[in-house]
Amino acid sequence: MPKLKLSAADMVAAARARIDEVEVEDAIAMVDDPDVVLVDLRDPRERERLGFIPGAFHCPRGMAEFWVDSDSPYHKAIFDEDKRFVFYCGSGGRSALTVATLQDMGFDAAHLKEGFSGWQKKGGPIAFPEKKD
Repeated sequence: MPKLKLSAADMVAAARARIDEVEVEDAIAMVDDPDVVLVDLRDPRERERLGFIPGAFHCPRGMAEFWVDSDSPYHKAIFDEDKRFVFYCGSGGRSALTVATLQDMGFDAAHLKEGFSGWQKKGGPIAFPEKKD
């Protein structure tokens, strides 16, 4: 196997060095803030198994750039709102990479530094999807 020029860990570290990272305690205080949109990048199976931050908007990681881009046929209007967007994933790696890319696109966003795992450890509220019969 060829040696990578840049590892995933290197990419996450570089992204974290240039983006806004939100601490879990600060994010917990944002849950009911109407000017903040928490965005869950995790796979639907992760959300189903572990739950999610109440009120979080679900945007699968692979669609983030397309949903944010107003010129994309996949654009989601929520990203046009004048709000603070805080993205999260399981531990902060995927959200750091996503926010760095969105920042490169000109979209202002932050990410939850410790991800959903940090949210769980610090006792943040958790909701679960409704079970389908």
